Amino acid sequence: MAPLPGAELVQRPLQLYRYLLRCCRQLPTKGIQEHYKHAVRQGFRVHSDEDNPERIQQIIKRAIEDADWIMNKYKKQN
Repeated sequence: MAPLPGAELVQRPLQLYRYLLRCCRQLPTKGIQEHYKHAVRQGFRVHSDEDNPERIQQIIKRAIEDADWIMNKYKKQN
């Protein structure tokens, strides 16, 4: 189960970035939202020089899986 509809449509890094920021808006408190927004931005800075299409797709897949895990984690707490 994906955290938000549209995960299957994410193909490019910019789409992933927007998708992850939308996921952050679904988190329960402002502090948690800011924490994960910072983590998303930092992750994009770290991988900004990546040019291997296969590696980019691996990163996108892993980021969506991680977002799913985080969303489920906070869903269970509420």
